[in-house]
Amino acid sequence: MNIRFPKPLAHGDLIAITAPSSGVPASLHPRLDRAIDALRKRGYRVIEGECLRRQYKSASATREQRASELMRFLTEPGVAAVMPPWGGELAMELLPLLDFHALAEVPPKWFSGFSDLSTLHFPLTTIAGWATLHGPNLMQLGGADTDAVTAAIWDVLTVQSDTPFSQSTSQHHQSKDAKSPARFDAAPSLDEETTWKRLDRRKSDLALSGRLIGGCLDTISRLAGTSFGNVPGFVKSSLPDGMLLYLENAEMKPCDLARSLLSLRLNGWFDGLSGVLIGRSAAPDSVQSDELSYIDALQSVLGDIQCPVIYDMDIGHVPPQLSLVNGALAQVKLRDGSGTVVQRLA
Repeated sequence: MNIRFPKPLAHGDLIAITAPSSGVPASLHPRLDRAIDALRKRGYRVIEGECLRRQYKSASATREQRASELMRFLTEPGVAAVMPPWGGELAMELLPLLDFHALAEVPPKWFSGFSDLSTLHFPLTTIAGWATLHGPNLMQLGGADTDAVTAAIWDVLTVQSDTPFSQSTSQHHQSKDAKSPARFDAAPSLDEETTWKRLDRRKSDLALSGRLIGGCLDTISRLAGTSFGNVPGFVKSSLPDGMLLYLENAEMKPCDLARSLLSLRLNGWFDGLSGVLIGRSAAPDSVQSDELSYIDALQSVLGDIQCPVIYDMDIGHVPPQLSLVNGALAQVKLRDGSGTVVQRLA
C-alpha cells in the first residue's frame, strides 16, 4: 500500500479539536483550555467541534454526530490537523459510519493521540493509506514542564518529508504507584528507571526495521478478523519494507491480555513481521504465585513467534511515551536496556 504522509504543521495552520470518543466534562475544561492555549502559543489557529465539551452516554455525543463531525474535519481542506483531547471507550461505534475509501481520495492530515483513538488510526492507515500519529493526547500537552519525550510530538508533527528523526529511551517513567499530579497543568512524576527488554532474555544488541503499525491492544484487538483490522493484508502490501507491530496494554489483566494476543495470533497478525514492540503495561499484574503473570502472558503467546519481541518500551498509558507514526519506515535499536527509534516519513 502507498502510505501518504500529511504536510508538516506550519505557523498559522488550523487545528481542529473534536472528541470522537469521550468528551471533556466541565470539571476538566480548565485543563482543556490550557492545552488549547498552548496550541495558540505555538502559533496555530484552533477550531472546536460541538462534540467536545460534554458527555452523552459515555461519549461526547451520539455516534452519528461524532462520525459526521470527524469526517467533516478530516475532509475540510482548511484543517491541517485533528487533535482529539483523549481516547475513551466507544470509538468503535464510528467505524461503519466513516467512509475510509472516500478518505483515501483526499489529502491526508495529521490525526494524533492514543488509547481508544487507535481504533480510528488503524483503518485510516490500513484502508485509507493515511499516516497517523500514535503519541501523547492533547490533554497532556498543556503543561509548562512537559518532559522531553512527550514534547517530541512537535518535532514529529513539523518534520520535513523524508527527513529522519530519532527518539531515545526515556531515562525515567512513571511507576504504577506514583500519584497523579495534583494540578491539571503539572507533569507526571517520572520516578522509575526505564529499561527496554528482550522477551527472549538475550543480552546481545538488536536492530529491527520496517513500517510501523499498532496502537492500544485493548481496542485494536477487537478489530481482528474484520475489514478494519486486516493486518495480514497490510503486511503483505508493505513488502519488502517489513513491518513492526507495536502494542500497549491499558487495562487488561494477564489472562485477558493472553486471550487478546492469542486472538491476534489466530488471525495471523504476527505472521511475516520484522518485530513486535510492546509498551509498558498500565494494568495490574497478578500477585499470586499460581496465577498467570504479565510476563507469562507475553511468553505464552509470543515466546515462539518468528521475530524478535521487545517489551517495556516507551509506548502507551504509562508516561512518557514516544510519538510513533503508523506507516512510517522505522529502525529500532536496543543495547543494554536502552534504545532508539528512528523514523522516516517516506
